[in-house]
Amino acid sequence: MRESRRISVHLALGGGAVADVLLWRKWCGSVSLLVGSTALWFLFERAGYNLLSFISNVLLLLVAILFFWAKSASLLNRPLPPLPNLEVSEEIVIKAADEMRVWVNYALSIARDISIGGNLRLFIQVALGSWIVSCIGSFFNFLTLLYIGILLSLSLPVLYDKYQNQIDDQLTEAHNIIQTQYRKIDDRVLRKISMSSDKDKKIQ
Repeated sequence: MRESRRISVHLALGGGAVADVLLWRKWCGSVSLLVGSTALWFLFERAGYNLLSFISNVLLLLVAILFFWAKSASLLNRPLPPLPNLEVSEEIVIKAADEMRVWVNYALSIARDISIGGNLRLFIQVALGSWIVSCIGSFFNFLTLLYIGILLSLSLPVLYDKYQNQIDDQLTEAHNIIQTQYRKIDDRVLRKISMSSDKDKKIQ
């Protein structure tokens, strides 16, 4: 039964090149991502290098290399730099806009449920999530959080793929405990608050 309920982590991550990198099936890509992200984090956080200056210098170096490559190619009858068609297609823009629209509408629906619908549970969930994010942001900046996210993405999928059964058992037990505590809070606090607010609306 344990084997039957196992899920494919590789398929859950998309089953493509990204999944291969996150699961360390392509060591070259995984090591490159780890070393590159570590180098950039050290460069900006420890060495104090400015992000805007870094981007400008990299772009200047690339433009200079391509310029002199093109000039030397024309003089020496060599092939030009193998650059792809540098343009964003309409299909990509429409797809990105559709994805953005879905997330924006979801955020607006949450705001509407809180402000107009008076959804107390959703309000508490959003407030608690915002408070947690605020606490995390007070300890780490965005670049450090991004670097931590890369480290977690290169470690957690591999660990879950290797110890999936044990982790699922622990998560199920933790989920049951959280659900039990949430029901107690819901029965003792949230329902009383919602009932009192409904009574006030009826009186008005």
